[in-house]
Amino acid sequence: MAGRFPDAARARCLPLLLAACLLTIALCGEAPFAGTIYYYEDANGVLHFTDLPDSKSYRPVTSAKASARISRDGILSLVERYSNSYGVDPHLAQAVLEVESDYRPNAVSDKGAQGLMQIMPETQKDLGLQRPFDPEANIAAGVCYLDQLLQRFPEVEFALAAYNAGPGTVDAYDGIPPYPETQRYVRKVLDLYAAYKSEK
Repeated sequence: MAGRFPDAARARCLPLLLAACLLTIALCGEAPFAGTIYYYEDANGVLHFTDLPDSKSYRPVTSAKASARISRDGILSLVERYSNSYGVDPHLAQAVLEVESDYRPNAVSDKGAQGLMQIMPETQKDLGLQRPFDPEANIAAGVCYLDQLLQRFPEVEFALAAYNAGPGTVDAYDGIPPYPETQRYVRKVLDLYAAYKSEK
């Protein structure tokens, strides 16, 4: 059954609906990298679920099988998959991931950013990321967020600064803020990005 719920009822029911979908997937078996399902709520309040999102409206929801044990090749495969889904250059997404976590799925920064793409808890809520240490879900959410920033800030260096310091900070300074950490971050990502592109 689908329909528009009051906010309180939807908040209570959504976890149950997601759990039911995850149970179905677990019982039916999973294909490689099918550890994440996606959902979105349309204008009529109807919830849609898929493991193959064909729209940027979908948000990731992860299964209980999430594991931080994954090889570098597995990480790069996921980066390429989700970069292609969101129309982001996979070399740029790889550079961001390497600078952010150095391929460590369980990385946590001193400011609280988590996982491979080092996503802050508040941003996780906005992206619908519920299991930040699940490599696939974290990469999917991180690439989605990078895509959002690239749409908001077409200049790549501004989008990277926003990924590091927050979009509001980039707006406030009308560009890369005068923070040494952010300036180093942007240079480091851009250097890696250029190196990866030259390896084509």
